[in-house]
Amino acid sequence: MPSVGVKIYSVFFKLLLRHRLQSLAAAAAADGGGGDGDAAAFGVSCRADEATAPANPAFSAADGVASKDLHIDPNSALSVRIFLPTPPPHHPHLLHPRRASDPAAGQAGAPYRGYLPHAVSSPRAAASARRRLPIVVQFHGGGFVTGSNCSASNDAFCRRVAKFCDAIVVAVGYRLAPESRYPAAFDDGVRVLRWIAKQANLAMMSKVGGGVDTFGASTVEPWIAAHGDPARCVLLGVSCGANIADFVTRKAVEDAKQFDPVKVVAQVLMYPFFIGSVPTHSEIRLANSYFYDKSTCLLAWRLLLSEKEFSLDHPAANPLAPGRGGPPLKCMPPTLTIVAEHDCMRDRAIAYSEELRKVNVDAPVLDYKDTVHEFATLDVFLKTPQAQACAEDIAIWMKKYISLRGHEFSY
Repeated sequence: MPSVGVKIYSVFFKLLLRHRLQSLAAAAAADGGGGDGDAAAFGVSCRADEATAPANPAFSAADGVASKDLHIDPNSALSVRIFLPTPPPHHPHLLHPRRASDPAAGQAGAPYRGYLPHAVSSPRAAASARRRLPIVVQFHGGGFVTGSNCSASNDAFCRRVAKFCDAIVVAVGYRLAPESRYPAAFDDGVRVLRWIAKQANLAMMSKVGGGVDTFGASTVEPWIAAHGDPARCVLLGVSCGANIADFVTRKAVEDAKQFDPVKVVAQVLMYPFFIGSVPTHSEIRLANSYFYDKSTCLLAWRLLLSEKEFSLDHPAANPLAPGRGGPPLKCMPPTLTIVAEHDCMRDRAIAYSEELRKVNVDAPVLDYKDTVHEFATLDVFLKTPQAQACAEDIAIWMKKYISLRGHEFSY
């Protein structure tokens, strides 16, 4: 069972969350159901009362990961925070030319100045020296109505993933409900994957004879262009972010050409925010579970879905609902599912994983004992052994599909 401290914290967490959701519901009802005009179209991706972690343009001596924020869509609040692991010490020329002569430039903790792929002497040297890292697209949790890609807890979790997996992490700051209802957040996920594909295409088109032409130079994101490997892309979703990740994955499978050269090789669903009209055993037994109980989840879904389309078997809510559409499950990429013992949503996540395994998709389930919803990503749990073990387990499984040396990692 969870500790007494977790139980007490859960009570206050649920009271605060319910109050916040009720306030948002009242505000949405007052302005006609979720905002109007240009403000509703632009949306919000972070609540004013939530603490955020500042972007760190310098490599941290603690974790060796740099981060920066980008607003990638001028027509909405959609933004990303990119996390980049430190370059190896023996490649100092990958840093800014002014730092290339500094012997400490390649050391962890040295001031970051960004990667310039044309700083090397020749195209062949650039190809051999440049680090090509897999890209992990991460969607935060928060019931579609709270949370942020730059919150302190999400920032720390993404740094951990970037370090353990040696990968670029793109944390998506999607639009929140009720200001932007379904499908805004899901469309934002698709838009970010297309943006990554665009970066890869612009990087390829702008290379001319070892240099960089001016074509598209103003829109090229250097961290992605210089070091991202779009052919090794993993989608990672936390709670409601898992719903978004699964939606985006289905879109990428259904119409791969529009995302070329991005290839989604795997996805990780961490305690997904699934629900359905027919309750599962865990939804009955754990209806009053820790942090997110069933009544709170229902309130969050009512804020995401309009009154006209509200249904617990909505395609965004129930991955196994009849008539959901999309590609056959056998076409889905390998899917790792993380569940917590004391989470009312666990059974539906396990059922989805079982359906994937029935059609020969690699879809293991990792079930963590004495844990609750968001046990590996909520700020109060980040330093616990379970959270550390979960991140390590994700990295071990993920490396089966992102390692250039093949499937040498396996359970």
